[in-house]
Amino acid sequence: MPTDPIQHLSIPRPAVPGVPSTAAPPSVRTTPATPAALPPAAALRAARRNRAALLHEIHLLEAAVAAPVRDPGWRRRLGNRLTGLRTAFAEHMDVTEGTDGLYAELLDHAPRLARGVHLLIREHAAVVATLAVLQHRVGLPETSTVQVRSWATDLLRELSRHRQHGADLVYEAYQTDIGGET
Repeated sequence: MPTDPIQHLSIPRPAVPGVPSTAAPPSVRTTPATPAALPPAAALRAARRNRAALLHEIHLLEAAVAAPVRDPGWRRRLGNRLTGLRTAFAEHMDVTEGTDGLYAELLDHAPRLARGVHLLIREHAAVVATLAVLQHRVGLPETSTVQVRSWATDLLRELSRHRQHGADLVYEAYQTDIGGET
């Protein structure tokens, strides 16, 4: 049996064309729990900054989805917003899943949250796949704008739920609001 109780949490990330990635998928590690009174550490501060940047990209996608579909540049602008969101989400994954990332810090601080961390990592894989498929479909002229808009709206809902799950987990670990809603 492995000495790391959550070694199984490392989920390989699919390659995303056009989005920078690390050479190898990071894994989450844990060490003995630290006292609950510790202030938020570097990974949490980095996640707060990243959360605001990711939210900005989400808002840009939302605006692109809401724009009139009869505008001849609608698909191109939506594709550009998806590219920006894919990049921001890849950075979010680096900040959270990295060996010194937020999830490792959460598990150092509160190992009881391993299940929640595992669920967030699975959500990452689902969001990455959804982003890739949606970006591909936006470029297909035979895909109706109604369907593209519906899929994009579903993605926005999925991202909102993921952000809520992450904020809940951080709150449970540190009893602090991660913020980033500015």
